Amino acid sequence: MPLTAKRPARWSWRALLPWGVGVVPLLCGLAVMRWQTDQELQADSLATAKEVASHIEEILDSLATTAHRLLPKAGQPCDEVQLELRIELTRNAFVRSTNLFDHNRLYCTSLYGDFDEPVNARDYTNGQLWLMNGNSVTPGHALLVYRASQQEHGDRGAITTVDGRHLLTALHLIGADNQVKVHVGNHWIGSDGQVHNGKPPVAAIAATQYASTRYPFDVHAGYDVGKRAALMRSRYPALLSLLLILGVAAGASCRWQIRRASSSRSELDRALDAEEFLPYFQPVVRKGDYRWAGVEVLMRWQHPREGLVRPDLFIPYAEHSGQIVAMTRSLMLRTAQTLAPHAALLEDGFHIGINITADHCRDLGLLDDCQTFLQHFPPGRVVLTLELTERKLIEPTPVTLDLFEKLHAMGVMIALDDFGTGQSSLNYLRQFNVDYLKIDQSFVAMIGGDALSQHILDTIIELSAKLALGIVAEGVETEVQRDYLARHGVDFQQGYLFARPMPASELLLALAAPVAATRSP
Repeated sequence: MPLTAKRPARWSWRALLPWGVGVVPLLCGLAVMRWQTDQELQADSLATAKEVASHIEEILDSLATTAHRLLPKAGQPCDEVQLELRIELTRNAFVRSTNLFDHNRLYCTSLYGDFDEPVNARDYTNGQLWLMNGNSVTPGHALLVYRASQQEHGDRGAITTVDGRHLLTALHLIGADNQVKVHVGNHWIGSDGQVHNGKPPVAAIAATQYASTRYPFDVHAGYDVGKRAALMRSRYPALLSLLLILGVAAGASCRWQIRRASSSRSELDRALDAEEFLPYFQPVVRKGDYRWAGVEVLMRWQHPREGLVRPDLFIPYAEHSGQIVAMTRSLMLRTAQTLAPHAALLEDGFHIGINITADHCRDLGLLDDCQTFLQHFPPGRVVLTLELTERKLIEPTPVTLDLFEKLHAMGVMIALDDFGTGQSSLNYLRQFNVDYLKIDQSFVAMIGGDALSQHILDTIIELSAKLALGIVAEGVETEVQRDYLARHGVDFQQGYLFARPMPASELLLALAAPVAATRSP
């Protein structure tokens, strides 16, 4: 993570970067080998599916031949044709049973002779094949059933079956290291020999589906996750070793180039050019109805690799290096461009607070930034509030005093952020024309607890009243804190109890809601 107080961790990351570069040739080689391996597995999987399908078609050819030989016998009395059923049974090693049906009733079988059981053509895929999970003789034992009907009497015909073990033989011998499944209609069978409902699961590697062109079934094939790695290890051991050597050599040869890592200043400049600093908004509510009276704009860094970076990891350095001025200018412009098209959602006098530091007060450039910001909105729609932070001491120079005077003339308000925690707060009150005090959340958190901190809080509230200053309490998280501040006349409150910092999209959705900007707890 760039720009953190934990600098050793940052340099540890950069120390690993040469080896990351060294991994590139290894990864490229692995990618090529993986592609080649996937192609081979895909071809093998398809070949296996075709071979299994061909074998099952041969089995079905035997069933179909037997069924069509018996087809003319359908409708004849069972005692006249039962012997013929059994003869056909002995002629074919694949056929397990032969049966006749008439008027959609199974009336004669090679096993029982006379029989009575309904035959529903809808159980058969295309009226022809049914993968059964057993029958009354062998429940739970897979059977593949072939049905043939007479053209002139569709409710009359012959049925032949094959034991599911013949299917398993094909799956085990032909697809020994392949995940092969035979799919018929809404049922399928795999190497476990059990008939399952639904569609077969898709294999993790080289998933293939091959449909028979002669019978209504298809074969699904593929491999498990470890097959690719096992095949690569067995076929490319020498190449893998060579790639490893090349990777180490590449990492070692470029180490001297990346030992001089980019400075934090360069990283911030890069992020600024890439517009990675985003405005987040935390609403401020007014006393009484707790409606949103405004927002504080908080800077967040959307890093392309690290994701959303916390402000405490880069703001202090930006202030130390002086880059905070350019970053704030960019933030103000982006905030204005984001909110201005939706200005109708804002109430007149909607406060927008933006943090500034001593670096902003060394010349009059801040005036132009504020004027540019306000020009994006209709007159009176927003009130810009600059919140002074105390990480750097603001000197009351003639330039600073002139700047604050002109800001006030422009309608920009000044607030002291985190009042009560710094050494210069009282000096600022004496030297500058301040409009608001923002009570630090550390005092708010002590409400109902530490007596001394609560007395300090009461003193700050009383001071603001005597100086006719507005007051904002930060870090309000409980109803007890909210009610205490309300009883003591605090003008505005801000904290997780009302809303967390949010991106612009969420803010605009909330403002556009039927109860826009209403967040009464």
